[in-house]
Amino acid sequence: MNYWLMKSEPDVYGINHLEQEGTDHWDGVRNYQARNMMRDQMKPGDLAFFYHSNTEVPGIVGIMEIVREGYPDHTAFDPESKYYDPKSDPDNPRWYMVDVRFVRKLRRVIPLAELKQYPQLADMPLVKKGNRLSIMPVTPEQWDFILSLEDAPA
Repeated sequence: MNYWLMKSEPDVYGINHLEQEGTDHWDGVRNYQARNMMRDQMKPGDLAFFYHSNTEVPGIVGIMEIVREGYPDHTAFDPESKYYDPKSDPDNPRWYMVDVRFVRKLRRVIPLAELKQYPQLADMPLVKKGNRLSIMPVTPEQWDFILSLEDAPA
């Protein structure tokens, strides 16, 4: 099993949206490195932290499970979609997505500012300067450590 962190802006698609849907596709990723992770590495059964970005308190808010491995992102072919890419071809897709299932909300938001304080997370891409990827791997050790913070006082 692999672990991931996947970012979304809560006003665009937040943990509450996924909780309401139950299962949904994770579309609109337009970065090749993140695309490659979804297309080539994410497998059903993998777990991911749901991270709210571009908000007053960015941080980890929940857990979701990958339930379908990468497949072509149909929004790239739809001229009405904000994720439309005229260079993407259904016969040779450029962009991929995965399906995710809501597992649970964390008992508290674990803010980015807090995550940056722990030497145990110093190698995590999320806390490194300049890393703006919307999808990134999480090691099993980092996963366990972050979950241990869930009940710690903020």
